[in-house]
Amino acid sequence: MSKFTYYTPEGLENLRNELLELKTKGRQDIAKQIAEATDKGDLSENAEYDAAKDAQGHLEAKIAHLENLVANARIIDESKLDLSKVAILSKVTIKAPNGMKVTYQIVAAQEADLKQNRISIDSPMGQGLLGKEVGDFAAVKTPRGEMKYEIVEIGR
Repeated sequence: MSKFTYYTPEGLENLRNELLELKTKGRQDIAKQIAEATDKGDLSENAEYDAAKDAQGHLEAKIAHLENLVANARIIDESKLDLSKVAILSKVTIKAPNGMKVTYQIVAAQEADLKQNRISIDSPMGQGLLGKEVGDFAAVKTPRGEMKYEIVEIGR
């Protein structure tokens, strides 16, 4: 049974572009490396050939993984988000115990980018926030122990 993953339109487009890049340029580069290694003679003792074949295997595994992600991807219409509780693609403002406020967007793991305050739904923070409402406290396990964050605002 497949697990659907929810993306922003931009996130899914980036995933599709990466897949296309690997299927075209990535495969061409590997084929060129294999051809060059084959031209060097005896394949039984050719380390370059072995390395190129290993790289090909890794590339094909990554392509298969991305194809599976794209096949099971769903785009969420952000205008239809339920703003009463934290869900994927919600922008949630939390207050830390020290009083500092920060806003995160909950996204799929492939779209997570802490520099842009986008955290994975699969992360401890994402899991702790999921389903909470304004005024609730989310208990999140951190390297410093369990922290409680107050949900201040939920938006899109």
